[in-house]
Amino acid sequence: MIDFTEDQLERYSRHILLKDVGLKGQSKMLESKVLVVGTGGLGSPVAFYLAAAGIGTIGLIDNDVVDLSNLQRQIIHFTADVDTPKVDSAAAKIKALNPDVKVRTYKEFVNASNVVDIIKEYDFVIDGTDNFATKFLINDACVMNKIPFSHGGILRFHGQTMTIRPWETACYRCVFSEPPPPESVPSCSEAGVLGAIAGMLGTIQAAEALKFVTNTGQLLTDSLLTFDAKNMDFRKIKLKRQKSCPICGENPTITELVDGEAAVCEVPT
Repeated sequence: MIDFTEDQLERYSRHILLKDVGLKGQSKMLESKVLVVGTGGLGSPVAFYLAAAGIGTIGLIDNDVVDLSNLQRQIIHFTADVDTPKVDSAAAKIKALNPDVKVRTYKEFVNASNVVDIIKEYDFVIDGTDNFATKFLINDACVMNKIPFSHGGILRFHGQTMTIRPWETACYRCVFSEPPPPESVPSCSEAGVLGAIAGMLGTIQAAEALKFVTNTGQLLTDSLLTFDAKNMDFRKIKLKRQKSCPICGENPTITELVDGEAAVCEVPT
């Protein structure tokens, strides 16, 4: 267990007071590595809360730069960061919030050729991307390499999330076997998204990562949590691993990673 400094004992005191976390759980956080794929609407609150909690190493992947239209929901970026690479903007905020945290940045798009080399360095992966091709790629790479991860998606007033323990629980393809046809679902830039929705969903994903790291509570495995913030309706849909799943079923047909066409959007409708 980590030998905490006085400053760390004060910083993490509210965690340490929790009987389900305590010094042991906080030590696990400081020793853990979590990868955040996408530093936009979902990745912003995820990264902030992981950093505040004291996750020891946070990886950030994004090849985009900050745009003024991002600031309505991507809270880790500020007006002065416009035109700055998102991973650099996010890394600066993380270090300002918590100097205990190591940040690794990847200024690149996730693709079939680089995803495994990146994710294999981490204990848990959070999907904060905004296109189906990348979501399926993350799922397939994590399943093939037995790395637990959190899926999340938002659109308009809606959000959905699930946590996957590969080869133990339902994966993303058990629920959605393949991406929808390109342009069949509108993007956030076309349909819009309420900014706070990203915060709601991203915070849940961050909580799942912290629960996983500390082995606390029940993860959102074999469950799809959906919500409609317009009416504040939350629903948990029970899932189960599918024998016919093309990636984790009895007879997998997906045996290698491939890049798909990046149909943009986050929540299948």
